[in-house]
Amino acid sequence: MNELLAGLVVPVAGVDEAGRGPLAGPVTAAAVVLNPGVPIPGVTDSKKLSALRREALFEPIQKGAIAWAIGWATAEEIDQINILQASLLAMRRALDQIQGQFGSVAVDGNRLIPRFDLPQRAIVKGDAKVAEIGAASILAKVARDRYMLALDKEFPQYGFIRHMGYPTAEHLIALKEHGPCREHRRTFGPVSQLLLF
Repeated sequence: MNELLAGLVVPVAGVDEAGRGPLAGPVTAAAVVLNPGVPIPGVTDSKKLSALRREALFEPIQKGAIAWAIGWATAEEIDQINILQASLLAMRRALDQIQGQFGSVAVDGNRLIPRFDLPQRAIVKGDAKVAEIGAASILAKVARDRYMLALDKEFPQYGFIRHMGYPTAEHLIALKEHGPCREHRRTFGPVSQLLLF
């Protein structure tokens, strides 16, 4: 076992999120319990992998894991409770789907999931250090990207297919031209500024 997980109750569920920075779309989390007998080569921080590589790892992680789940918090929920709390909510929703299949949790970052009964450890840059968290980061990122690609078909004017909702120059121009859609986060600066006028 990874020494960073020493002392945690096995099996350990790794948890990570994707989509804290975008101006549109949900924040997505994944929880993964890996099978020590089924190594999955190439698992690491999803940000270090190309979109094609993440897609290629998505199914092997699902098939090789003891358990996995995806959790979501919507743009509306993000506006209601803030992005940090929405990220933690999405993580809890992922874990709730596989409860009973893990004994403790390794969370990417420096925050623990509030009001969660099992032992937890927060690991900064855990997605690059702990395979369980790295696998979760890949599932969360791919699931969210797929959601944004579907959203692009509904709202092609924003170019979601190219920036996945992040505040690129193209996105900001489209936002000013077309105004926000239902998936834009009203409390995020560039969106809230538009709503003032």
